[in-house]
Amino acid sequence: MVYRAIGLMSGSSLDGLDIACVEFQEQAGKWSYTILKTACSPYPPEWAERLKTATDLPARDYQLLHAEYGHYIGQAVSQFIESNQLQYKIALVSSHGHTTFHLPAKNMTAQLGDGAAIAAETGLPVVTDLRALDVALGGQGAPIVPIGEKLLLRDYDMFLNIGGIANISLNGSEYIAYDVCPANRVLNLLAAQAGREYDDGGEMAAKGKINQDLLEKLNGLDYYRQPSPKSLANDFGTALIYPMIMASGLGTMDALRTYTEHIAEQVKNAVINLPDPGLSGQMLITGGGAFNNFLVQSIQQQLEKNMIKVVVPGKELVNFKEALIMAFIGVLRWRQEYNVLSSVTGAARNSIGGALWTGEEA
Repeated sequence: MVYRAIGLMSGSSLDGLDIACVEFQEQAGKWSYTILKTACSPYPPEWAERLKTATDLPARDYQLLHAEYGHYIGQAVSQFIESNQLQYKIALVSSHGHTTFHLPAKNMTAQLGDGAAIAAETGLPVVTDLRALDVALGGQGAPIVPIGEKLLLRDYDMFLNIGGIANISLNGSEYIAYDVCPANRVLNLLAAQAGREYDDGGEMAAKGKINQDLLEKLNGLDYYRQPSPKSLANDFGTALIYPMIMASGLGTMDALRTYTEHIAEQVKNAVINLPDPGLSGQMLITGGGAFNNFLVQSIQQQLEKNMIKVVVPGKELVNFKEALIMAFIGVLRWRQEYNVLSSVTGAARNSIGGALWTGEEA
């Protein structure tokens, strides 16, 4: 069977809406894929701010934003389809939405971006609310990309995605994955202190010095001692870690250097705590942090003793891996097949997650 689907991802870094049109082929239980077209639709400043502050809104205004953002996403998809001449070639759209509230301990997670509005704008079947059923089943609802790693990227032993939050996956007999630590969201906040959107290639961090006192305080946070499965809300980085760094009084370069080391050490600790601490092999690194050369080098140095080689793939997979897998999760939902793994999230069972909105006319 062949499916053409569009996957949508809006990450905690708030850099824009990632869109990937992908062709999937299933043959004798094995999946392959071809990325056909991709785009990142940058958020205008006002939209970035509205998404950033959504959790501060009263309930009525939050729901209005949910609907409006759904129409915004739908219009972006329609423009993408028209620009790439994809009319009548897409089976479905699968949208992650933009995470706002994530409280799995209370069986609740919320992503902005009303699926009904996306379906109304595009006239296509739309899958949304990808995490909700897993959370209702007692899971963390995160990470959800491992199903795509397991079935589409079988050649790698481990996966590290460095976005606003860094998460790790182990592709073994039992699939294990969890959020490691905040990453780009904190690094970008620190770079903003120097008037930059981000630390290009980690150049500023490379010129700084590690502050051991701050590093020990960061490494000593309770979250890092918790067993997996576990996941992080965005405010762990913005409301807890960033103020800790600011209170240290460090200059921007030293703060960036120290936090880069923190990420690298937590990745190493995550590998050590995987079921087979002696595991060696290849770790695929994707997400915006894969372009931070100094961060990647720091991670590689931490993993050398474990005989693990980090691999940064081509730019398209780095940038659009999550959008690719959101499309795949939507296809699995359409086929009524498991698309969230309980071994990753800690839910009571595997699940077929996602709400389906039928946008086409009868």
